[in-house]
Amino acid sequence: MRLKQLLRRRLNRSWSVDILLFLLLAGVAVFMAAPLVYTVNRAFMPLDEIFAFPPRFIVRNPTVQNFKDLLNIFSDSWVPFSRYVFNTFFIAIVGTAGHVVIASAAAYPLAKVKFPFRGALFHLVVLSLMFTPYITQVPNYMTISWLGMINSYWAILIPAFGTTLGLYLMKQFMEQIPDALIEAAKIDGASEYRIFWKIVMPIVKPAWLTLIIFSLQNLWTNGSVTSHKYIYSEQLRTVDAVFGQIANGGIARTGPVAAVTLLMMLVPITVFIVTQSNVIQTMSSSGLKD
Repeated sequence: MRLKQLLRRRLNRSWSVDILLFLLLAGVAVFMAAPLVYTVNRAFMPLDEIFAFPPRFIVRNPTVQNFKDLLNIFSDSWVPFSRYVFNTFFIAIVGTAGHVVIASAAAYPLAKVKFPFRGALFHLVVLSLMFTPYITQVPNYMTISWLGMINSYWAILIPAFGTTLGLYLMKQFMEQIPDALIEAAKIDGASEYRIFWKIVMPIVKPAWLTLIIFSLQNLWTNGSVTSHKYIYSEQLRTVDAVFGQIANGGIARTGPVAAVTLLMMLVPITVFIVTQSNVIQTMSSSGLKD
C-alpha cells in the first residue's frame, strides 16, 4: 500500500517544477557562497590583482605573499603572536562555556519551576533584548570599573556570561520538554540537579549547540571592539584586536588585511561545520507527549 502511494506521488510529480526548484536553490546557494569564495581568492591575490579594475572575483596568479607580510608584521611586535592566540582562545572558550552553563541553569527554573514573579522576570529578560550593546556599554563599563576588573580577562568574560539572548533561547527550548518526564524522574528519586544535567541538557542539545555557535562567533569576531574598551595591556589583547590595528595601517597593508579576513573566518566556519548536524536535528523531545 505504501509503495503504491509513493509510485502515485512520483507519477504526479512535475519534472519541470523539480528542475525549476533545483535551479532556484542552486542560484541561492551560489549567491550565499559567493562572499566566502571571494574572501578565499582575495587572500591569495597579489597586490596588482587586488587593485585591478574591474575587480577580479577569481585569483589568476595565486601567491602566499600576503601571509608572509602578515608574519613579518607580527615578527616586529614585542609581544609574541602566540600570546594573542592564547588570549583569543581562552576568552572564547571560557566565555562560551560559562555563558552556556549560566544561561541553561537560569533557564531551567524559568521554564519548569513555578515561583512568584516568574513571568515578570522573563518579561525583563525579553525587554533586555531590545537594548543594543551601544546603549549598555556605559553602564557596563561603570560596573566593570566598580568591580575592579578593568584591564583583565574578567572585563570581557563577565558581560559574556550575562548575555540574555542565551537565557531566552534555552528557556524557549526547555518549555517543550513534557512536564510528565520531569515528574517521572522526581518520582524515581532524582534531584533537581540530576534532572537538569542528565535529562534536560541532553534533550536540549540542539539549543545549546546553537548557543555555542552564537557565543563563540561573538567573542571571536568582536574582540577588537570589546578589548579596546576594557583592556589596555598589550599582553592581554586578542588576535582580532591586533588584526584591527593592522587594518588601520592604510592601503599599504591591503594584502595582509585580506589574509587576516580569511584567518578570522576559519574558526567560526569550522565550529559551524562540526556542529551543524546536531543543530539542525529535531529535538529528541518532539516525539514525547504528556
